[in-house]
Amino acid sequence: MGRVLPFGKEFSKEKIVLEVDQMIEMKPMMERKRAKRKNMLRELLKADKPSLGTHLLGSWPGLVEVIGQTGAIDYIEFVGEYAPYDLYSLENFGRAINLFDHMSSMMKIDQEPRLYLACRAIGSGIQNLLFADIRTVEDVKQCVAAVRAETPKTGGLNGVGMRRDMGYVMAPGSKAYVEQLEDSVVALMVEKQSALEHLEEILSVKGVDMVQFGPADYSMSIGIPGQWNDPKVKEAERYTIETALRKGVAPRVELMDFKDAEPYLKMGVKHFCIGWDVEILYRYCMDQGGAFRSFFKRD
Repeated sequence: MGRVLPFGKEFSKEKIVLEVDQMIEMKPMMERKRAKRKNMLRELLKADKPSLGTHLLGSWPGLVEVIGQTGAIDYIEFVGEYAPYDLYSLENFGRAINLFDHMSSMMKIDQEPRLYLACRAIGSGIQNLLFADIRTVEDVKQCVAAVRAETPKTGGLNGVGMRRDMGYVMAPGSKAYVEQLEDSVVALMVEKQSALEHLEEILSVKGVDMVQFGPADYSMSIGIPGQWNDPKVKEAERYTIETALRKGVAPRVELMDFKDAEPYLKMGVKHFCIGWDVEILYRYCMDQGGAFRSFFKRD
């Protein structure tokens, strides 16, 4: 005989189980469905349309929300190569991005451990990756494999993971998971002399979507550190952009100000990543703080 609840309804354990089973059909994990997430950067590349990103070294989700509210930015690059973070902050960064249908994200990855960092960034919901310190064709193949699923067709190194990119328990290892990894944009930094020497072969690797020249590292790699505007550095940048366009790979340029975009626009560049949070703060403090200090004669 079942117990009687305080409000007078009789129940038994068997009756509760039966009613719950009737209300909820609990499907096995392999049969659950989760729609593939939209990737704004991939969609713009597919449509051959311009894209605009911005950089954050700070991982506070509030910064993501402020940028998203402008409606002006297609994706935010978290510059993980330079900034401190933990796995919780990556997930919260990804959650904030998901608040905005018009925006996706990217993470700049250290040269080591590439595979681990790539898997954890993607698993956190950061859909696109920028790989730093590329030197050889083999480096590039490893970067592409770090983003793709481990199937005979895709040839990647990503296995099944119960992470937030596929709803933890909703669709790990599913067809949607494999397709979502295929949508991830693979971007490369060309910033070493050896990479420039093998640029044709590097840009021929299947799965490379975007490339960016790095004048700071490149100038150091050829023995003239800090001379970003040296003719040899500027020529290497032009060669990178022209070769990428010829090979069907999207060249991207980083800028602080739109007024500097004209020469790149004339070359055919239409993908830009503008501004860094730390640089914006520095310039503001120098400008406005300097004005106040000057007024109060504190120089």
